[in-house]
Amino acid sequence: MNDEGIRQHIETLKIEHRDLDDAIMALQANPVADQLQIARLKRRKLALKDRIIALEDQLIPDIIA
Repeated sequence: MNDEGIRQHIETLKIEHRDLDDAIMALQANPVADQLQIARLKRRKLALKDRIIALEDQLIPDIIA
């Protein structure tokens, strides 16, 4: 995957990350929220964040000291 493809994939993942954040907040606003569902969404959000960071690291060139 080239740099532009990686950037596009990162943007897609960031959108999904924001959508999950909105979904989590909406579920938490409900007094009888499904805590298991919220936990699953949080784990998915964290996994997305880890993937975004890994892809961003691929865009940074290696610097040999």
